[in-house]
Amino acid sequence: MTPHDPAAPRLAALAALLADETRASFCLALLDGRAWTAGELARAAGVAASTASEHLGKLVAGGLLAEERQGRHRYLRLADGRVAQLVEELAAHAHPGARTPPRTLREASTRHALARGRTCYDHLAGRLGTGITDAMTGRGLLRQDTGFALTDEGLRWFGALGIPLDTGSRRPLARGCLDWTERRPHLAGTSGAALCRHALDAGWCERVGTGRAVRATPAGLRALSRHLGLEPATIDTE
Repeated sequence: MTPHDPAAPRLAALAALLADETRASFCLALLDGRAWTAGELARAAGVAASTASEHLGKLVAGGLLAEERQGRHRYLRLADGRVAQLVEELAAHAHPGARTPPRTLREASTRHALARGRTCYDHLAGRLGTGITDAMTGRGLLRQDTGFALTDEGLRWFGALGIPLDTGSRRPLARGCLDWTERRPHLAGTSGAALCRHALDAGWCERVGTGRAVRATPAGLRALSRHLGLEPATIDTE
């Protein structure tokens, strides 16, 4: 009989946290990188506040969520980027929507908006994110052949746009994150987060509703065309 692996109970406990649909819904909603109140998460998952509170307590205790209180409000967010990566990659392996057609027009619209463009914690995903990643690779700004890495030209490109990069961070400057709708990687890491922040601050992208969906603005489409040669049709703006 092989020795018991001490990591097995921890892995089982982690899997159990995400095995509940309500808790999984909370984690997916929080991939937008923002902090939500317990009430907002309850409404997003379609559960009662008391039910949400119980599930949120388990996620906080399990280390997947972090919480802070401001007055009477309780705000929750994903604990860190590693948790966001775990949730996104598990979602990619789950083949969301591949077998089950949308039940309502609203659900179909939401799926389309998320596939077109969304935030994955603090970087861009969907057709928008993978389109930018492919364009950067094609222009020699990013390498994917030996793992994700910005080239010297890529570093100069960020500098020319006035996008600061924290090269002293323990977080990777660039890494691939498997996109669950496109089934291929988009840019994450410090550079992915900086580019997403710039895109939102500069008005290249705007949020759609209160969830994770984002879309390129007309000004953003012009900027992406000018700086990356990215064609609007590539990211399906409609």
